[in-house]
Amino acid sequence: MTFQERLITLRKQQGLSQEQLGYALGVTRQTVSKWELGVTTPEVDKLIQLSDFFHISIDELVGREAPEPAPKEAETEQAQTAREIRYIPYHWHYEYKGRRTLFGLPLVHINIGRWIPGQKLHRARGVLAIGTSASGIFALGVLSSGIFSIGVLSAGIPSLGALAAGLLLACGGFSVGAVAIGGFSLGIFAVGGCAIGVYSIGGLAVAQKIAAGGAAHAPIAIGDAASGEIVFDIHSDVIPEVIQRAILKRFPGTWDIIVKLFSIAVS
Repeated sequence: MTFQERLITLRKQQGLSQEQLGYALGVTRQTVSKWELGVTTPEVDKLIQLSDFFHISIDELVGREAPEPAPKEAETEQAQTAREIRYIPYHWHYEYKGRRTLFGLPLVHINIGRWIPGQKLHRARGVLAIGTSASGIFALGVLSSGIFSIGVLSAGIPSLGALAAGLLLACGGFSVGAVAIGGFSLGIFAVGGCAIGVYSIGGLAVAQKIAAGGAAHAPIAIGDAASGEIVFDIHSDVIPEVIQRAILKRFPGTWDIIVKLFSIAVS
């Protein structure tokens, strides 16, 4: 049985139309029709998808018959060498795109799969986007960008990731944002193991105005090892009101929440 005949048989056994099979494989109905007519043949990645979809081997799909096993006594060194195991990268891929749209974007777009070097990333773009590379209002992926973003490399308004950049809030191993929280954080208000910002709290805190932490450096520094114009030792008997007065005197107009947050650092 030829590949074309096998494909038609398998499709009909599943009760699928050419359009339905094409949608499952991410190709058009016309492409499936050309395969079945023998006008064109699928590329390797599509053959792998077809074999996975119908749960048969590629050899069976293209119509190759399995060879009869040779008798043990007839085996030669050349035959044994021919049976050596070879590594073939396994490619898997799943994509779903919702039919409904909002602002020209599908409500849901999922495009995930194993990435093999040299191939394009699986990109998802939608209101809710999930993929190797994702962009949308809600984005989840290895590389993600959106209004709400979660990923290994993430950018958004609030953003969460190993490397995160957020317009308002960023949380991650390395984070940059207006409010940044992470192992290494950089922002207007930064909290982390190493925090750098206008206001900073962390193991090592460096700030333009106020810093608090194990080691703190800023015009107003609060910590175990602090340096700056005005220094408060966390082991001293300094009351919060003293720190509040010092902050408002040095930086008038500082937000109350900032003043209260740093004043309790010694309480």
